[in-house]
Amino acid sequence: MRITDPKSTFALFLTDEMVMIIASMTNLQGRRTIEDWRDLDADEVRAYVGLLILSGVYRSRHESLHSLFSEKTGRPIFRATMSVKRFQHITRAFRFDDKLSRPRRRGDKLAPIRRVWDIWVHRLQMLFCPDTEVCVDEQLVPFKGRCGFRQYMPKKPAKYGLKVWALCDVKTSYAWKVQVYTGKEAGEQAERSQGMRVVLELTDGLKGHTVTCDNFFTSFPLADALLKRKMALVGTIRKNKPELPPVLLQTKGREVHSSIFAFKKNHTLVSYVPRCGKNVLLLSTKHRSPSITDDKRKPKIITDYNKCKGGVDNLDEAAGSYTCRRRTARWPVALFHHLLDVSLYNGYILWKETDPSWHRAKSYRRRLYIEEVGEMLVQPWIVKRGYLPRSSLAADVVRSAQAAAAGPSSGTQMKSRRQCQFCSDKRRRVVTTCCHCGKVACRDHSLSICKICST
Repeated sequence: MRITDPKSTFALFLTDEMVMIIASMTNLQGRRTIEDWRDLDADEVRAYVGLLILSGVYRSRHESLHSLFSEKTGRPIFRATMSVKRFQHITRAFRFDDKLSRPRRRGDKLAPIRRVWDIWVHRLQMLFCPDTEVCVDEQLVPFKGRCGFRQYMPKKPAKYGLKVWALCDVKTSYAWKVQVYTGKEAGEQAERSQGMRVVLELTDGLKGHTVTCDNFFTSFPLADALLKRKMALVGTIRKNKPELPPVLLQTKGREVHSSIFAFKKNHTLVSYVPRCGKNVLLLSTKHRSPSITDDKRKPKIITDYNKCKGGVDNLDEAAGSYTCRRRTARWPVALFHHLLDVSLYNGYILWKETDPSWHRAKSYRRRLYIEEVGEMLVQPWIVKRGYLPRSSLAADVVRSAQAAAAGPSSGTQMKSRRQCQFCSDKRRRVVTTCCHCGKVACRDHSLSICKICST
């Protein structure tokens, strides 16, 4: 698939296979639980996703659905795409697997979304080649519902949610690989060297890169393992590591902005005192000399670490500014919303590299990209609508979309019969509408005119 517009870059991440899985599983759940369920197709799934994206770009994710779809307080494109009742039905039935065939209480904890998630993670790595600097860190997908592996992280803004390990390219913050932490199995002991395992799994397939991470991941065994893979490590290290020389741990009597270096064959340690009583320890297999910068006499190791440590944090900040998350009690849906947010950011990175001149002078290019993706996703479904919505503004959106798709015509033929808006006889239903005002009219209340006279 070639990149031709913003929608095509997003389609590289939300693939046709993923959409068909969602459509089939949602239809299966809808038939079981909703009495008047109407099967949806791939276009309607994309339209639903498009509305989620538009609610995020309009900063309306905390707004109620009835307000979003209201004729007075909402936006016309929501009512032009589907009714609020249909949106609610799809939300209730939205699924990624068959619950009845899923293994219960054993096996894979990500089974409810595993197929879609694995396809997406594979696409992330296929579509981008990271630069020489990469960053590994954790993300927290906000969620307060019932989940066996929900985490409490008091230092994060949301505090409760699903923990996701991520590897990002430092230059662009492109999410190259992600992994959901599902906790330990019942009866198992706490995992040792978890940080080392996570970094080695996320960097699998890379070579010649420098990995930047914080003190949760950094250790001497990890540095040695990365060196065997032809990769370097730069990161802060905890003071309880047995390999650290005691002289690096002492701060008493040391001058502010002073540094102490320690060297081995392939490792460099530095202890830096940014203020009285504070000690910062870093381990590097990239640096080989005790270089000091002019900025508060900081070691070069620290300046390089500060330059690269924010790759995942930048992704969180960017994705959170126009997030499509909505309140939900089901963690697979919360994880899917996170998938959409990361896909939109990654797609923007690819589109910007493909067409660097696209809205170059504007400072809100990413917002324009997300809005255009959302509008392109709902457009095919708006064109398929068989009747006009009651709201005049939403009806104008439908008419203009259908006119642009079908070309100029003298009238609009509706797929379903509706009551003539001028007749008192409620049993009289027709399919013809006026080409100017869009009102439904029967033969007694309409006038036929040729194209020549209409001009």
